[in-house]
Amino acid sequence: MSWEGSRTSLVQTSVAGTPSLLRVINERTVLESVRRVGPVSRAQIARETALSKPTVSQALTGLLRAKLVREAGRSSGGKGPTAVLYELNPHAGWVVGIDVGRHWVRAAIADVTGEFVARRDERARVKSARTLITQIGAVAHGLAGDAGIRWKQVTFATVGSPGVLEADRGQVALAYALPGWGRQGLVEAVQQELGTKIAFENDVNLAALGEQWHGIGKGVENFAFLHLGTGVGMGLVLNGELYRGSGGAAGEVGYLPLAGTDLRDPSSRRRGPLDAAGSAAGVVATARRLGMRPPLTAKKVFAEARKGDARAKRVVRTEAARIALAIAAISSVLDPELVILGGGIGGNGDLLLEPVEQELRDLSPFRPRIEVSTLGEEATLHGSVSMALQAAHDHLFERKKVSA
Repeated sequence: MSWEGSRTSLVQTSVAGTPSLLRVINERTVLESVRRVGPVSRAQIARETALSKPTVSQALTGLLRAKLVREAGRSSGGKGPTAVLYELNPHAGWVVGIDVGRHWVRAAIADVTGEFVARRDERARVKSARTLITQIGAVAHGLAGDAGIRWKQVTFATVGSPGVLEADRGQVALAYALPGWGRQGLVEAVQQELGTKIAFENDVNLAALGEQWHGIGKGVENFAFLHLGTGVGMGLVLNGELYRGSGGAAGEVGYLPLAGTDLRDPSSRRRGPLDAAGSAAGVVATARRLGMRPPLTAKKVFAEARKGDARAKRVVRTEAARIALAIAAISSVLDPELVILGGGIGGNGDLLLEPVEQELRDLSPFRPRIEVSTLGEEATLHGSVSMALQAAHDHLFERKKVSA
């Protein structure tokens, strides 16, 4: 017997002996259909899931009873009688997404449909890990009050920050922009402060998920999000899924070598050559080297380039060359269809796109489409909410199974 035949036989045997299991599977399938497509009719669900109409009706009855879905009016405009439409019940639960950076803590609370109902932005208090953790808790709990709900109604929270999560130690490595953030037990400390189920994820990975959910990456199976700001990093979506690598470090392109860099220098090992050169601090260092007068910031350098300043334009070309090098390196390995530029520096598409594409033509035969993020600094926040929603949907369904 083929594997497929064996699998079908096994499922049929299991289902035949456990009707409750079959009901749970069907309800989960229908809930996912409503989440993806809704508002949706019973007939549409049946077509999409290949379940029979009576089975869909039975599953919807259970989901309505559990208040996970609700009626959303009736269909209109077609031939024949109208049909009842169903959608997720927005009040079935809430999630929180939090973006923790060197300069800002951004957070949003959303219902289970993904609709933002409240958000806050505060200057990050990065004096120590403890002060930042306390701020995260205050911001998140304040959001619940802004949304008019009790904190215990929040099902899940996702926290995005620089660094690589070491899940077995509850530690975030390589987060040099946040003092004390690499201490062991950090994840547990944040979870205790928030008082709900949480996930930690690299902020650039979350930005990639944000682009996949609401940005330029929507519907693109293979793309890279290249963040250039306080640091340099990349989030990868391959075959439609976030790719983290074996230890969570996939996309740490800040450690790519640059010509003329001593890779054995402790500073290169600590931060990474491309991160040091291509980040905001690197842009400022290049501007100083080319004779631009202080005070300098990356934002000011790009503003001067727009005004036509010759030295500022040279800084921009240098930055474009570094970006093109990173794209050439990952393109020859991963062959993405699209590279999205984001972050405070990457968002300067009017100055960067053309020189990056010119440089890439000289460096590599592989030339993915290059675009600038339309979400801007909101990408990580959207990604954190997206990840929290998926976890919340799983949790809500598990809760429904227990109560059934």
